[in-house]
Formats: sequence, C-alpha cells, structure tokens
Amino acid sequence: MSPEPTTPADTPRADARIHNIGYRHYDGERLGRPYARRSLFVHSLRGAYGIGRSAKSKVLPFALFAVMCLPAIVMVAIAITVGMDELPFAYTSYALFMQPILGLYLALTAPQLVSLDLRFHTIPLYFSRPLERVDYVLAKLGALIGALLLFIGAPLLLMYAGALLGELSFTDQTRGFAQGVAGAVVFSVLHAAIALLIASLTPRRGFGVAAIIAVLTIPYFAVTAVQGVSVSQGATDAVGWLGLGSPGTLMDGFQQYFLGGTSEFPDGYLLTGAEAPVYVLVIVGLTALSVLLLLRRYRKAGI
Repeated sequence: MSPEPTTPADTPRADARIHNIGYRHYDGERLGRPYARRSLFVHSLRGAYGIGRSAKSKVLPFALFAVMCLPAIVMVAIAITVGMDELPFAYTSYALFMQPILGLYLALTAPQLVSLDLRFHTIPLYFSRPLERVDYVLAKLGALIGALLLFIGAPLLLMYAGALLGELSFTDQTRGFAQGVAGAVVFSVLHAAIALLIASLTPRRGFGVAAIIAVLTIPYFAVTAVQGVSVSQGATDAVGWLGLGSPGTLMDGFQQYFLGGTSEFPDGYLLTGAEAPVYVLVIVGLTALSVLLLLRRYRKAGI
C-alpha cells in the first residue's frame, strides 16, 4: 500500500483561514494630558463621596455630610423662629467648630484617593498613559480640595440662604458668607495637602486613617493645652506664637485676624500685627512643603 501524498510546508492548504481578531488602528482624536488629568480629577472627586462605587462606600461620606449640615439647619431654624437679628454662629467659625467631623472625613477620604493605588500597584497603569506624575498629584490634590470645599461650603450656603429667607441683613450676611467661603478655601487647601501627603506614605488605608487623625488632633490639643498654661502663668504674649504649632490653631488665628471671626484662643486673645503675617507665611509654607514632598514621593512611585 502506497503512502499518502504529503503537502509541502510552503504550499497553501485548501482549509487555511485568516481570522480577524478585531485589532484596528485608532484614527480618532487623541485628547492627551489635559483630558487624562481632568478625567482623573473627576473620577477622584466622585470617589471622595463614594459615587461610582458600591452602596456601602457611600454610607460614611454622606452620613458625615449630613452631620456637617445639621447644625447649620438648626441654627437657621432657631434664628428665624426666635426672630434674631443675626445667626447664632459666624460663617468663619463653622469649619473650626466642626473640626472633628472634618478631620474624620479627611482621614477616610485621603487614603481612599491614594493609598489604594499604592497597595494594588495601579500607579504604573496611570503612567502608561500620557499622564505625568505631577498631573497625578495635582489631580488627586485638586479632587480632595474640591471635596472639602463642598463639605464645608454646603452648610455655609444653607446658612446664607436661610438667613436671607429669614430677612436678616443682606449686607451683613453676604459679607459674612464671603468671609466664610474665603476661610473654607484656605482651610481646604492646607488640610488637603497635609492629609494627602500623609496618606501617600503608606499603602495601608488603616494606617493612613490613624496617622491623619493623629497629626490633625494631637498637635491641636497639645497647643491648646500649652496656651492655657501660658495664660495661667501670666505669659499671655506667648499665646499667639504658640498657635503656629498646629493646623487647627493656625486657621483659628488666621480667620480671627483676617476674616473678622471669633477666636477660640484662651482668655479671648487676639493676634497682633506682628504675629498675623507670620500665620500667613506658615500656612503658605506648610502647604507648599506638603505639595513638594508629594511630588517627590511620586517621583519613583510605581517604578
């Protein structure tokens, strides 16, 4: 029996097929870095409130947001019911009054924005696009600042709208609201830069939460305690300089001197003309240092 004929390797077979697996060249518009940066900002801002994630991820942000707005609603209701000439609380003091809630929100949100990217090694995926490391840092920082501004600005807006509906002085309320918004901007930029830097140092979200709470609360209570001791010892002049020692007291002195707010410094201490410019320099310097350290942190992150 003769063997079957063989087909040479270079001879096309009758049953050969060329399969189209769907790869096509992209001929559309390439949006580049600005679009990627903007998309990352929007995605991060939505994520700060759990939008686009599971229902469980929305519970804490929106619960804290409700707690943040509740005192504003109560104050407006009291002012309108009693017939007061002004709100029982100044716009500039609201963020300082609600510092514990703000600190908790910051501690939960900042690690969510950056720590998980470090933990799950997704940063190289970001940088595989036309996205530079400075774009990543600025998008994340901008998202956290925007989330904080919304967190503080919403109750201020409720207070302002309620005050106008209650026919309180339009001029006084508008000026107070503008001062409150200015204070909210400074508060958000300073605290977002500090919190994001701390969160970027660890891929463990729990460690980031604990570290942010510690950095924002321990120095504040320590400075406040030392200020109280200074007043009791008669060293009242040291109160203003001691206020430079924590972000909370920095904002307290800043809003009191520059925005006409009331201060929580002991014995009703008011900043002097020599101390006030130093507060501005420290706020600007601390924010700039935090941003520079963030940029340095991500210089080699993900490599």
